[in-house]
Amino acid sequence: MTQPFDRPLRRVAMISLHTSPLDQPGIGDAGGMNVYVVELSKRLAALGTEVDVFTRATASALPAKVELLPGVTVRNVAAGPYEGLSKNELPAQLCTFARAVLRAEAIREPGHYDVIHSHYWLSGQVGLLARDRWAVPLVHTMHTMAKVKNASLADDDVPEPPARLLGEEQVVEAADRLLANTEDEARELISLYGAEPDKVGVVNPGVDLEVFGPGDQGVARKALGIHEDAIVLAFVGRIQPLKAPDILIRAAARMLEQDPSLRDRLVVAIIGGPSGNGMEHPESHAELARALRVDDVTRFVKPMERAGLAEWYRAASVVCVPSYSESFGLVALEAQACGTPVVAAAVGGLTTAVSDGVTGLLVPGHDIGDFADALHRIATDPSMRETMSDAAVKHARAFGWELTAEKTLAAYRRAQQTMAAELAAEVGR
Repeated sequence: MTQPFDRPLRRVAMISLHTSPLDQPGIGDAGGMNVYVVELSKRLAALGTEVDVFTRATASALPAKVELLPGVTVRNVAAGPYEGLSKNELPAQLCTFARAVLRAEAIREPGHYDVIHSHYWLSGQVGLLARDRWAVPLVHTMHTMAKVKNASLADDDVPEPPARLLGEEQVVEAADRLLANTEDEARELISLYGAEPDKVGVVNPGVDLEVFGPGDQGVARKALGIHEDAIVLAFVGRIQPLKAPDILIRAAARMLEQDPSLRDRLVVAIIGGPSGNGMEHPESHAELARALRVDDVTRFVKPMERAGLAEWYRAASVVCVPSYSESFGLVALEAQACGTPVVAAAVGGLTTAVSDGVTGLLVPGHDIGDFADALHRIATDPSMRETMSDAAVKHARAFGWELTAEKTLAAYRRAQQTMAAELAAEVGR
């Protein structure tokens, strides 16, 4: 049954199969995509559009339905074993997951959902089935792309499998609207995946400016037990080769080689939990710190709630984002919102999230010496840091989640128009 596309957008089926908005970012597969789904859903609900988030249940104790906040419901779908299932094993559970998603509409009146928004290629595969069954448009956000990741792998990382490449191509071809995080990602969708240019739109992710904002660095450091005069270099994210926290550890060691006097002041904070290939050797970074003789200045900090994370951002002299691939880089944006300059790899969305030479420094490639020099420049120059700190706060204010939600709603409307035109063309044949 076709749906009328001129009514208000009442309800969205958000599909996030492989990672739940209920999970703590920084652990396992939970990361920036979790933040994206939660914050976008929250802002859509505030604009009057209800959101049902379908995700795979990872614990038997989880209820089938959880109200995340008013207007946002998380639906935990039982598909495969609750624990111990890696992301690469999830394709075997797509049919079971899709069956449960389709049943959610089947028990209601036709037209319960106005649009489907899938996140990551696995969710996109389920979204394709729901699109055809419900006759509502599919909007898809890639978040990461296998062809991009495989072109810039870390030395100890593993290429994405051919099945993922094929799955992504299928989703790109069939989706009614593709949302890219940046202009660069939009060009990659078109050049690498053959996406139709008029189906691709750019919607930048946002930052929660109520949580992440500037504050007193001295107060933040006192709360964390860090000396007020310290040089604090922070990494925030999942501990895996793709995110490259080892580069910060190696860069810190290089800084101490070049200037041993920094040792009494230096604090290297690695904030996050093992993920992906990093699960195989969870102690590898602690071992690296010991081997490079920087374990005395290195802290390994477990993932935490956002308020605590904001405290760490404010306490840091510089936040380092050395990823080999990054669709956007929410960590860089959150740090800047707190007034902390960023040193980041000049890859993917980080070239949009960080204003090079203004709010931080972008490093071409992943040379340890280049990262060490960039970190040292900002961390040891109070005048540069202060100037970049002020600019970083202003830069981040242009990326509020409210704007992201408004642009996403416009994309939903565009997708509805595309589907309506296709249906009209079919009827006229």
